[in-house]
Amino acid sequence: MPRIVKAGLVQCSNPINDESRSVAEIQQAALEHHLPFIDEAGKRGVQILGLQEIFNGPYFCPGQDPRWYEAAEAVPGPMTELMSEYARKYEMVIVVPVYEREQAGVYYNTAAVIDADGSYLGKYRKNHIPQTSGFWEKYYFKPGNLGYPVFETRYAKVGVYICYDRHFPEGARALGLNGAEIVFNPSATVAGLSQYLWKLEQPAHAVANGYYVGASNRVGTEEPWNIGKFYGSSYFVNPRGEFLAEGSETDDELVVADLDLEMIEEVRRTWQFYRDRRPETYDDLCDLLP
Repeated sequence: MPRIVKAGLVQCSNPINDESRSVAEIQQAALEHHLPFIDEAGKRGVQILGLQEIFNGPYFCPGQDPRWYEAAEAVPGPMTELMSEYARKYEMVIVVPVYEREQAGVYYNTAAVIDADGSYLGKYRKNHIPQTSGFWEKYYFKPGNLGYPVFETRYAKVGVYICYDRHFPEGARALGLNGAEIVFNPSATVAGLSQYLWKLEQPAHAVANGYYVGASNRVGTEEPWNIGKFYGSSYFVNPRGEFLAEGSETDDELVVADLDLEMIEEVRRTWQFYRDRRPETYDDLCDLLP
């Protein structure tokens, strides 16, 4: 019997591109820009909703400006409390990516997972942190230290991978081994650098691990950094690597797909990757230098 979960992704532009405004003002505007899409998801019956990377603000990592440390907050904290209200209102699981402050000077790129009753289930901290032109993330984030958790929500077992993580198949496999049925990857990525990989890597993770992937990306350009166009194209892909729904490259929108979780069993019985893997032969991988 089909086990259908209606899932959604929100892709949005940043509404304020004005450095003269305070961090708090910019964050509030970004939040308010997202709320109608969260309401739309609830009204359309979305059961699990994924928001984009650091959803309540711009992607500030192209610069190295300490003022953006002000954007960090505790997790759980004010944003998870607010999203818990929406989760309860619509009985909707929400994946909430924010800039986390653990303590003074200790910050992470984090996604909290809120269950459909509004309870806080836990968080994932981005493990792979880039440090390259236009993406100076090590200035803002420590590497994650929580491993690859999977959250037992009301509707499905949910894992999270964040943006640059998607280039590393090891964590994607760990999420599958930990029981993930749907992996959400909130991202902030621009045209020209890795757009050709956008529709290759994550469908490959879905196939190699026999789960669904929901990949989200913001849209538009963001000043003063102007590193390029965030090209949206948020999508859901099934365990066969087939695209189920896809957003545009330019529009603020909600992307929705019905995910039949029974397909996971069917695909894994066909492609016995978990049966045939040979972890005892991979020990040297941890010893090899790059």
